[in-house]
Amino acid sequence: MRPKLVVVGAAGRMGKRILSLAADAGQFDVVAAVERRDHPDIGKDAGLVAGAKRMNVKLGSAYPAAADVAVDFSQPAATDKTTDYCTENSVALVLGTTGLGDQQRAKLKAASERIPIIVASNMSVGMNVLFSLVGKVATMLGEEYDVEIIEQHHRFKKDAPSGTALTLAENICKATGQDFPESLIHGRSGKDAARQKGTIGVHAIRAGDITGIHSVTFGTLGETVTLRHTVQSRDTFARGALRAANWLVRKKPALYSMADVLGIS
Repeated sequence: MRPKLVVVGAAGRMGKRILSLAADAGQFDVVAAVERRDHPDIGKDAGLVAGAKRMNVKLGSAYPAAADVAVDFSQPAATDKTTDYCTENSVALVLGTTGLGDQQRAKLKAASERIPIIVASNMSVGMNVLFSLVGKVATMLGEEYDVEIIEQHHRFKKDAPSGTALTLAENICKATGQDFPESLIHGRSGKDAARQKGTIGVHAIRAGDITGIHSVTFGTLGETVTLRHTVQSRDTFARGALRAANWLVRKKPALYSMADVLGIS
């Protein structure tokens, strides 16, 4: 029997691709496509809104009475409502929304005692390999190598730096014993902006329709090492989210990561 899937933020850029790929894959029964109440496409067939085939599921603001797993790529303002719904109805939750506050993260941790949850700043398989690598590279290179992170996204992205860039920085800090987020420097300006030893520079670019580019540069006198990940299509994230959802429905309540899904240590 196929898991019953709820897509939250269903008319957004990511939500549309999740709906479309879920319909194509045939691994789920999409039982609800949730959007904000004032969205202009409310009441329309969710498949047609997504540019896919008709699903016979209308875009609406209400959560369904029963489901197995929810995938949420909406906005931080909607996260609490989704968390409450999943907790109260024993629905597994895959959350890809970034820009969450400390209280929301604490709420998700508490909810994970009752339901299985995956919270991931980036659900790309390749990026999660990079998450695993950056700390190891920083440790091998040593403290004489400066670290700079540059992230690039489309002009519509609201939060900066990206959750992915922060995860990269956090993993480096964990591996090297640096304080997070205290070690981060967000851009530089002025006449006295020389690099401070032991800091990690984080820089955000917003332009056009860039889907996602992240680079981590390790530099010392004489050489530079750069790790770079480029996303050509949002389908990369959508496929990762659906893979995570299919994996999560069989798990016990806990807070999981994409590393768990992919078996990356």
